[in-house]
Amino acid sequence: MSLHVSPSHIALIPSAPSPFKRIVLGLGLATALLAFAAASNVAQAAQEPQCEIDRPLKFGGMNWESNLVLVEIERFIAEKGYGCESEVLPTETLPALAALERGDLDINTEIWLNSVAEPWAKAEAGGKVKRIGDLYMGGEAWFIPRYTAERLPDLKSAADLPKFKDEFKDPEEPSKGRFYGCPAGWGCEVVSGNLFKALNLEDSFTLFSPGTGATQKAALTAAYQRKENMVFYYWYPTPLVGAMDLVKLELPAYDKARHACLTDPNCAQPQASAYPDNPVFTAVSTQFTQDAPKLTEFLSKVAVPLPVMDKVMAHMEETEDEPQDVAKWFLENEGGIWNAWLPADVAGRVKAAL
Repeated sequence: MSLHVSPSHIALIPSAPSPFKRIVLGLGLATALLAFAAASNVAQAAQEPQCEIDRPLKFGGMNWESNLVLVEIERFIAEKGYGCESEVLPTETLPALAALERGDLDINTEIWLNSVAEPWAKAEAGGKVKRIGDLYMGGEAWFIPRYTAERLPDLKSAADLPKFKDEFKDPEEPSKGRFYGCPAGWGCEVVSGNLFKALNLEDSFTLFSPGTGATQKAALTAAYQRKENMVFYYWYPTPLVGAMDLVKLELPAYDKARHACLTDPNCAQPQASAYPDNPVFTAVSTQFTQDAPKLTEFLSKVAVPLPVMDKVMAHMEETEDEPQDVAKWFLENEGGIWNAWLPADVAGRVKAAL
C-alpha cells in the first residue's frame, strides 16, 4: 500500500508545518525528475542509429594516400552517422578484388579501372561484386614544373624533349637528359618504357626508374625545392601533384589500340598515345548490397571533385598529417560536398560528432 500526497492535498492541510510541505513537494519533484530522465533515456536510445550489419564493416586498405583518406572519411561517417563499427584490412589491388568476391571484404573504396580492367570485368560478370559509385576521374601524365615551362617556353610536347636534353642533364650520364619514369615493377613502368621508345627518346634521354614510389617522390620533391628542371611521369590525384605547380606535356591524342599496345611488355612497335582518363570507383560485395541497403546508398553517392581531391592531397603533403586527421579536416571544411551523400538525420549526427 502506498500513500500519494499531491501538492493540492497539501494546500488542504493548513496546520501542516512548512518543513513537511517542503519534504512532500521535494519527493514529488524528485519523482517527476526521475520519470523525465527515464523518458529522455528511452527517447535518446530510440534515436541512436542501429547499424544494418551486426559486425565490423570490412574496408580494403590500399596503401596510396587518396584511398587511405577516403576510407577514413567513410569510416567516420559509418560510425557516427550509421552506428557501425569498422576495420581496415591491409591489401593490394588484385588481392582486394579477389577478397571482395569471396566476401572477405565488404567495401573496396577506390578502384582504378584502367589498372584492373580485365580482372574487374571478370569479377563483375561473376555477379559477386558491384560497382556502386564513381569517386572522380583520375589521370596520368608527363609533367614539367611551371618554372621549367616558363624558362623553356618552346617546350610544349613530349616530342620536343630531344631539343632540350641539355636542360635536364642526367648526373650519371651528362650527355643525356634524365626522364623520371614509373617505379620499378609497377604496371605504369611498362607504359612509360614503351612511350619512351615510341617518342624516340632513347638517344637523348635516360629512362630513370626509381626503386620505389617513396624514392621517386623524394627525388622529385628535392629537385622541385631546388628549382631544378625535371621531366617525369606521375599520376593524380596525389599529394605530390596537389602540392606542386605543374604543366602537362602534350602527347598525341589518345588511341585505344595504340594504348593497348603500350600496356603490353612485348609491344613490338609502340606508337605514342596520350593516357586515357582513368575512372575511379567504389565497389562492394553483392551480399553487402543486400545486407546493408542504407550503407550502400551512402557509398554510392560518395564523389569528390578532382580539384577538391587535389586540395585534400596538398593539405596532407603540407601538414604530414595521418589519414584520420586529414579525413576529419575534409569533413570540417567540405560540408557542402559530403552533406549531399547523406540523409539529413545522418548528416546531423556526423556534424555533431566533429
